[in-house]
Amino acid sequence: FETGSGQQSVTGVEASDDANSYWRIRGKSDGSCQRGTPVKCGQAVRLTHVNTGKNLHTHHFPSPLSNNQEVSAFGDDGEGDDLDIWIVQCSGTHWERDDAVRFKHVGTDVFLSITGEQYGHPIRGQREVHGMATANHHNYWKAMEGIFIKPSMDPAKHDEL
Repeated sequence: FETGSGQQSVTGVEASDDANSYWRIRGKSDGSCQRGTPVKCGQAVRLTHVNTGKNLHTHHFPSPLSNNQEVSAFGDDGEGDDLDIWIVQCSGTHWERDDAVRFKHVGTDVFLSITGEQYGHPIRGQREVHGMATANHHNYWKAMEGIFIKPSMDPAKHDEL
């Protein structure tokens, strides 16, 4: 489904086990985030949609239902642009599995949000995901299921028998 900018829209659904709802957390394109390394509160990340390889993206376009800021899926094979970068806001040192976190967009200062507006045909019942300028209860997100990778062992500290 294309949005006002012509990019693929991002929607939310109630089911936490929808296979189309999986996102991979990645570092910025400078390669500074090793797979399995805990995500720090305040860290800049990209969220890449597993099924399409597009990044969670926002820009100064109005969202179609709520007239907040449009959130779209952008790029190819996990490579997009600087408007794909979000800061993880959480309360401790790292994003813990059960934490509710916020994602603040680096380029436009909005929070990734969902308020309940639902699309009609052809994606009836799916909710609009958008960016909001203020931090509130609509901006909290929680990882419901997925694959959590433990950090690799440091080969320098590995004991051989």
